[in-house]
Amino acid sequence: MAEHNRKGENFPTTQHSIPFGLKSADSAEKTRSLERLTKAYWKPVYKYLRRKWRKTPAEAEELTQSFFLRAIDKSTFASYDPEQARFRTFVRVCVDRFVVDQKRHESAIKRGHGVRFLQLDFPGAEGEISSDHAMLSDPEKLFEVDWVRSVLGIAVESLRAACANKGKDVHFRVFELFHLGDASEKPSYAEAGAMLGISVTDVTNRLSYVRREFRVMVLDTLRELTGSEEELRSEARAVLGVEL
Repeated sequence: MAEHNRKGENFPTTQHSIPFGLKSADSAEKTRSLERLTKAYWKPVYKYLRRKWRKTPAEAEELTQSFFLRAIDKSTFASYDPEQARFRTFVRVCVDRFVVDQKRHESAIKRGHGVRFLQLDFPGAEGEISSDHAMLSDPEKLFEVDWVRSVLGIAVESLRAACANKGKDVHFRVFELFHLGDASEKPSYAEAGAMLGISVTDVTNRLSYVRREFRVMVLDTLRELTGSEEELRSEARAVLGVEL
């Protein structure tokens, strides 16, 4: 997989960019973009509703469902202008507007009789809120933190699938040992090699490979979630601390 980090590379405005896909006249592309948007943003939105707007878990769940479902019919994100703000900031502002206009949407929620249309792990998100004790912290800042976590989580899923498809399960296992577990229990290269039945050299080689691939996955995810090359560069600095 080629990395997309060459300076001066043109930003792809017609393929795989969610902000542009949401404006597409192609219903299939619009649906795909909305699905990807929901995957990246549902948890930050849910936790933001709990923290800033002090919604109960049930209320936040219903509002999260309604927010994304309404976007299907109302083209909520079609007015996004990459020259005005980051896309993630725009999404958060849309959530605020949605809550302010809540009375109208409450009637829509009632018409749905509480049916869950989107299969989302709300209990898991609620558990994260309870574990980080962040209910009284800055909701806007925490929205950004949750968004970064979501981007990295999507990239990990992509990496896992890519390694499985290429028969590189051991590579992903090395990545898990060094980056996905408890930092205080991170093994030495020798310990990792013994656990996996490979040499220390193999551990370092596999780790180097999978770190490069993960970086590509993160950049691919960011490219999909941004609306311009300038925004991509900004988000790459925010998430990876790198200059493109």
